[in-house]
Amino acid sequence: MFEARLIQSSILKKVLDAVKDLLNEATFECSDSGIQVQAMDNAHVSLVALNLRSDGFDKYRCDRNLSMGMSIATMSKILKCAGPEDTVTLRAADNPDTVAFIFESSNKEKLAEYEMKLINMDQEHLGIPETFYSCVVKMSSHEFARIVRDLSQFGENITIACTKEGVKFTAIGDSGSANVKLAQTADASEENDAVIIEMQESVKLSFSCRYLTCFVKATPLCSQVQLSISNDVPLVCEYKIGDIGQIRYYLAPKIDDEDDNA
Repeated sequence: MFEARLIQSSILKKVLDAVKDLLNEATFECSDSGIQVQAMDNAHVSLVALNLRSDGFDKYRCDRNLSMGMSIATMSKILKCAGPEDTVTLRAADNPDTVAFIFESSNKEKLAEYEMKLINMDQEHLGIPETFYSCVVKMSSHEFARIVRDLSQFGENITIACTKEGVKFTAIGDSGSANVKLAQTADASEENDAVIIEMQESVKLSFSCRYLTCFVKATPLCSQVQLSISNDVPLVCEYKIGDIGQIRYYLAPKIDDEDDNA
């Protein structure tokens, strides 16, 4: 028996909004420690890693490990049927063909149940190596989303350059160029708006705007985003999901000499 109950269905809605542009379907690995998803996007360019800890749920029970292949689009449709104040319960048997979504209104007067067929997926668990990053930037998730949105109008890639002075975002295209520079915040009285940089060495790498635009769909989940960058390894964008877990997006940098070899 598997059962996981969240007081706020809105958390699960936001999580799905954060991944649905990248994933058509994904395997939800359920164990007594929580729910994990690791999946490459449809083009096999970026990786999404979602972790929801069992202790973050109002009620959680998982008698044996389950791998449930789910359609993200169908899950989104079902969760749109939940009211903003509804509690949501996911329930499945030990060898499930389906998973049930149960929504209960706050006044307990309405109970809605939806059943979704599971998908058979051949997906091996991707090992993500522990990586040491040259530069870790913590900044407002809303500010990062605004920068990505604004700069993506000028070029297909955004270059992130990190130094002791701050972090600079640049986009260059046929119509012109744009850059935004954020200085490290000395007085971080407003923690959510602070720019905090932990740096071992300066880094300058370019990333696809198309994917960064998908990543910032996670902005409603939390007020701060953490960007971890190092030469020759994927960028990690991490968003916390309340007290329940986090979502991480991995994206390999663009190689400068690709154009030279073309």
